[in-house]
Amino acid sequence: MDKSAIVEKFTVILLGSDINVYGMARAFHEEYGIVSEAHSLMHLSPTKYSHIVNVHAHDKFDEPEGFIKAMREVKKHYANNGKVNLLIPCGDGYTELIAMNKAELEETFICPTIDTDLQKQLEDKVTFYETCEEYGLPYPATYIINKDIVANKAVNVPFSFPVALKPADSVAWLDAKFEGKKKAFIFKDEQEFMTIVERIFASNYQGEMICQDFIPGDDSHMRVLNAYVDQHHKVRMMCLGNPLLEDPTPEAVGNYVAIMPDYNEKIYQNIQSFLEKIEYTGFANFDMKYDERDGEYKLFEINLRQGRSSYYVTLMGYNLAKYIVEDYVLKKELTEVEYAKGNKLWLGVPEKIVKKYVKDSDQKTKALEMMKNKQCGTTLFYKEDMNFKRYLLVNRIYRLYNKRYKEHFTEK
Repeated sequence: MDKSAIVEKFTVILLGSDINVYGMARAFHEEYGIVSEAHSLMHLSPTKYSHIVNVHAHDKFDEPEGFIKAMREVKKHYANNGKVNLLIPCGDGYTELIAMNKAELEETFICPTIDTDLQKQLEDKVTFYETCEEYGLPYPATYIINKDIVANKAVNVPFSFPVALKPADSVAWLDAKFEGKKKAFIFKDEQEFMTIVERIFASNYQGEMICQDFIPGDDSHMRVLNAYVDQHHKVRMMCLGNPLLEDPTPEAVGNYVAIMPDYNEKIYQNIQSFLEKIEYTGFANFDMKYDERDGEYKLFEINLRQGRSSYYVTLMGYNLAKYIVEDYVLKKELTEVEYAKGNKLWLGVPEKIVKKYVKDSDQKTKALEMMKNKQCGTTLFYKEDMNFKRYLLVNRIYRLYNKRYKEHFTEK
């Protein structure tokens, strides 16, 4: 079917306004020339001055009542339009809000997401690791800390320092308020660890905390995998990346800023089997780290949506928008699973930061060669959407990383 005819069959509604939203909007624009509509709490910088995505801000859109109130108004614009209206969440909070209101939203929209029960099971890291245990997926040695354990002064970490610490409930963590808050922590000694643990449980955060054995190695030991699972719970595409560097700022720790292509058939097979057995639907994003002590890639988490840096998949030649359109709009039958192999370096920071802060390694040598040969790309620098105001803004976003790394970068 001609692409101009395909475009007449569907609309795109994205939830959020961050770099993830821009990456998805860009994928739809590259593949179909379509302009996406985005709905969000506020209009963030990555989508400002864009001609490929229109952002609509709504008060209290991150809260259950505010969300469904706004979405009922949005529904009116799409009801009975004779098109497939794709509603795609681009953040954890929006994934949860869709799950909570899926029956009502599906009166008008296609929601390629999982239902509430599975969402809760996978979103909470405690039950996610229990699920990993059930399906034989490796994960780091883990110790769960709750309010009662801290109140009874019974915290007893069963492995040696350094350790990692992160919230079990990443959505609730967004609203947590206490001195020294980060997205995740690494502690070298018990005194520093207990200081933060006590602050956390004296704060408004009511969830559990995950303490884990710290897997040695820098960011290049990380792997990120994005997958698309169709409406019949069959994996259609998986793309593995090798992050070389992460954002060092406290509120963004763990966000990748440089990703090389990678390929590992064992990882692909294991994750495919897992997603199909639990009857997953939609985009999924996994973070894992190679543990050279036992040769295993150990899972940290699953995000129930495409990853923040997921444009790297489209950059590699596996356009994310294409899979969802082929599934829900064209009703194309699955012929074979695509295990992605790429040849591009994705960058979320200026090249000089990669040159300066990535440790010397075979991966860095290859990355430098790819930059030299222009085998690299970014999410935000899109020549088809680069008016003067946007050019200045995107350049500023990238330049700010120089200050971030000077202030916050530490060796792992």
